[in-house]
Amino acid sequence: MKRIVSAGTQSATAVFLALTTLIVCLPATAHTDRKASAREQFERAVRMRTTLEGNPQKDRSLADYRQTIAAYHKVYLISPQAEEVTPSLIAEGELYQEMGRYFDPKYFKSAIDKYDFLLKQYPGSRYRSEALFSIGKIQKENLDRPDDAEATFKEFLRRFPKSNKADGAREALKEIADAREDQKQQEAEAKAAEAAQAAQTAQAEKRVLEKDPVPAIKGEIAQQREATGRTPRVTDIRTWNAPDHTRIVVTLEDTIKYDASRIAAPDRIYFDLYKANLAPALAKKTLAVDNGLLKSVRLAQNKQGVVRLVLDVDGAREYSAFLLSHPYRLVIDVHAPSAAVAMQPASAPPKTEDVKLDPKPAVMPGETVSLTAESKQPPMPDARLAAKPVSSKSKPGIQKPVLQPPTEPKPNRDGQRSLTRALGLKISRIVIDAGHGGHDTGTIGPHGLMEKDLCLDVALRLGRLIEDKLPGAEVIYTRKDDTFIPLEQRTATANDVKADLFISIHANSSHNHAARGVETYYLNFATSEDSMEVATRENALSQTSLHDLQDIIKKIARNEKIEESKELANDIQDALTQRLQNVNQSQKNRGVKKAPFVVLIGANMPSVLSEISFISNPSDEKLLRKGDQRQRVADGLYHGIAAYLDSLNSLSYDKSSKLISDNHTTVASGRNSK
Repeated sequence: MKRIVSAGTQSATAVFLALTTLIVCLPATAHTDRKASAREQFERAVRMRTTLEGNPQKDRSLADYRQTIAAYHKVYLISPQAEEVTPSLIAEGELYQEMGRYFDPKYFKSAIDKYDFLLKQYPGSRYRSEALFSIGKIQKENLDRPDDAEATFKEFLRRFPKSNKADGAREALKEIADAREDQKQQEAEAKAAEAAQAAQTAQAEKRVLEKDPVPAIKGEIAQQREATGRTPRVTDIRTWNAPDHTRIVVTLEDTIKYDASRIAAPDRIYFDLYKANLAPALAKKTLAVDNGLLKSVRLAQNKQGVVRLVLDVDGAREYSAFLLSHPYRLVIDVHAPSAAVAMQPASAPPKTEDVKLDPKPAVMPGETVSLTAESKQPPMPDARLAAKPVSSKSKPGIQKPVLQPPTEPKPNRDGQRSLTRALGLKISRIVIDAGHGGHDTGTIGPHGLMEKDLCLDVALRLGRLIEDKLPGAEVIYTRKDDTFIPLEQRTATANDVKADLFISIHANSSHNHAARGVETYYLNFATSEDSMEVATRENALSQTSLHDLQDIIKKIARNEKIEESKELANDIQDALTQRLQNVNQSQKNRGVKKAPFVVLIGANMPSVLSEISFISNPSDEKLLRKGDQRQRVADGLYHGIAAYLDSLNSLSYDKSSKLISDNHTTVASGRNSK
């Protein structure tokens, strides 16, 4: 009996020691050795920067900058307490600013992240005034965020009134105030001109409406594309409504891309306008609709960069949409079943004046019709023909689809039904977490590929797949750019938005550069040394302290989502492995594993962490640099999620639309045979 108790005590002690090692992450070398190593690394980084900046600007590559930044960042990784860490962070911020000027403005945000990290983690540093002033300058001069810059410079003067940069902060505040006054004057003048133009337009429309309730719209057909530069706004929406036909005209500042879909019961059509924002005045406007085919119209900023327009119709036979230029407008036409529509010859290009409907073959209610420029259409030599409007119809006389009795959720792989399945709970909100970000580069491959960049690209691709193929699902990202997000905040975000699934995307690493394959984790205590090693690496930047250990153990032990997380992990592992093995049979299925990842602790929903490939493998790193391989990874993750949703009877699209590929069918059937 004593021997049994002793064994149990030893097991508990082993778990305690493993978790303590996980959270504290003490380096193996002595403190003095780490400081010496950090100093040597800092000197190497300085030499690299000197060499880089000694070259003409035209000869400097983005890879050169990234390698130099990685060299400075390694100082922090060697010893966060080394005195060279804060000048390294300043150097990284300055290099990111140069990258923002020379390559891509997104790097200005990375520079702010570096300076902000220094201010928060090293509040006693002599570089803190320089970091805060640099943030203000970037906000003012590079990001066009005068309100943020004003707040930053005021904070700077409050904290560092005797700094040699104080006069520069005061001058910046004066420039911001002057620019704000100029903007107010320009807006007042523009508003007066807009009001005058609106009055003239209203008079002209009144004269036209006396002749035709749904007037023709003049203009040239415009190509769909995302606008370059600033995001265009939706500035106006007008409707002409009659019992048998309706026209909606959405005024835009520039051309856009858009998708449309039709949903039954109740009958409504919605349009998503991509890379577009809603003008503030329009966001507060109530849209009145006269009696007719269109019952109501709703317009909202669905999420950042996407405006959604919803049309409530009842029994409409068809709808069409097209873009016009000078000014840019999205024109939508809806017809009732009794409406007579003139068909244009397929070979005739749309007229540049008096643009009318251009109907296309009918589709059944519930199907999604893509109106993007990427829609698969026969090649056409004339650019204007390529921009022909696309329309969607439902067959005459069919008002609503026949509803079939819902099927029951499938048992899990162990033949059991969790509470989630017994209650028939559905999935609608999915949080996608791109691992690492900002100063946390994650693993860097042998040829410089950073884990943070790979994970972000795959996460965005996965989100687009879900949004395109699961219209009922809402995607939320923990980050959409190169931003550092603490591990604990990622799960908190998912909990705050009441997410139904949480998917964290990472790339694996090993001292054995021949290691390759895919593995997926769910939250639990680790049962292997390899799993603990992966968790230790991914948890390296956790903000959790040792005194939180007891609470962490309780959270892991009582996680009631473990079984569903395991199911999701298995579906993702099967689909992702199969997708990658279709191209390369040497990709190894490393299986589903469990480990105490900080990013999964405390999640109130099924959550998994997917290690999509080994970035430390030179061959796989080379593949992962290519867009088609990243798309394969995103496809595999998507089909795993779709298989899991199918097992819950929670797919949010019409299966007749054939959005479930052969891969998904194989994975779903494979789950039922296990």
